[in-house]
Amino acid sequence: MVRTQIQLTEEQMALLKKVAAEQTLSVAELIRRAVDALLRSSNRINDETQQRRALSIIGQFPDPAADLSINHDQYLVQAFTGETP
Repeated sequence: MVRTQIQLTEEQMALLKKVAAEQTLSVAELIRRAVDALLRSSNRINDETQQRRALSIIGQFPDPAADLSINHDQYLVQAFTGETP
């Protein structure tokens, strides 16, 4: 194991001690389990996978504003004011 040092608020430490006592664990074990849970839940994907997924959806959804690149100013006015120019 690697020894590390963190700073907690007094309230955090008091609650950690309470939870640790209720679960008959040390505060260190409770923190290790919390870190493990965080790392498991993050489900991070690498940049290459993220880019491949993003590119794969191009053209998959119809665009009702086919002239958006030409009439973008009109669409902005409509979006901000709710009025059709």
